[in-house]
Amino acid sequence: MSTASTLATRAKHAVQNRVAQRYHLRGDIDRMDADNDPTAIARALGTQEFPWGITQALSFALFRTYAVPSIGDLLYKTSQFTESTQKRYDDTVLLLDAPIEHGVDSPLGRAGIRRINQMHGMYDISNGDFLYVLATFVVCPVEWVNAYEWRKLTNHEIRGLTNYYRRIGQLMGIKDIPETYAGFKQFYEDYETANFAFSPDALAVADSTLDLMGTFMPYKLLPRAVVRRMSFALMDDRLLTAFKYPKPTLVERILVRGGLKARGLAIRLFFPPRTEPLFGRQTKQIRSYPNGYRLEELGTFSPGCPVPKAEKSSAATPPTGCPVPHDLLAEEAPQAAGS
Repeated sequence: MSTASTLATRAKHAVQNRVAQRYHLRGDIDRMDADNDPTAIARALGTQEFPWGITQALSFALFRTYAVPSIGDLLYKTSQFTESTQKRYDDTVLLLDAPIEHGVDSPLGRAGIRRINQMHGMYDISNGDFLYVLATFVVCPVEWVNAYEWRKLTNHEIRGLTNYYRRIGQLMGIKDIPETYAGFKQFYEDYETANFAFSPDALAVADSTLDLMGTFMPYKLLPRAVVRRMSFALMDDRLLTAFKYPKPTLVERILVRGGLKARGLAIRLFFPPRTEPLFGRQTKQIRSYPNGYRLEELGTFSPGCPVPKAEKSSAATPPTGCPVPHDLLAEEAPQAAGS
């Protein structure tokens, strides 16, 4: 056997071993209970198997919701998504990170969901809008992973992700939650068809979000105009039309989407599997809390809140406009960014 042939055989075996290692976690996930412990599946997929891809998908999911004027306009009126975009991004990631890392029904998981509910409780939001946002969290990760990651999701994994977000929705008090992925997908399609429309305020929120993305690696190395064109290439025509964004050329779509597919293939063939979970709080995109944070102090508040720490355990009644139950704050453990 020639030297070249020997080297080719060794390279082939090395790639085969690498791919086999890559599929080891999928076997572990197959043994997880998608009905009774969906958090384990969501955690494994989001922090080990596809941490970058699912993070991108969830960011894209939130971005899509701006195209519903009742959602995009409300976010604009709060001014948080146009004037404090980085902090709003960080708060969203950290609050959603808590139930993934600690469990939906853990004290910290419940604290994260409680804080989300307190923020939403300050506004008049329809059940339909709540359900649509939940649907994007179910549908967008599945579509992104299946399109661009190193392997597709199994039906078992899709069921686990669906049940995880169904549980989140239940704790948020959302009604009429679909029982299956197919049900979420149908609602997602129907709601966008009926409600996507142009709004100048929603466009301002979308533009601010694209500007923020341009500050993350590797996008910060590229001109802002290039980053926007790359973003447009990932959007479908329904979303582009809602924001009145220019439609990308076929070449742009092939290059951007093909680049993501090539990344997935490279990971499958050449990169070892992640052995430790990567949580949102550990990523470089989170910049607002270098000294740590407390879940109950994340997000937006009415005037007068959060109250000084010294008052939390002694206040008998919340100050005017404060949505946080002070008797609960003292019970929640602090969440440090580096813990």
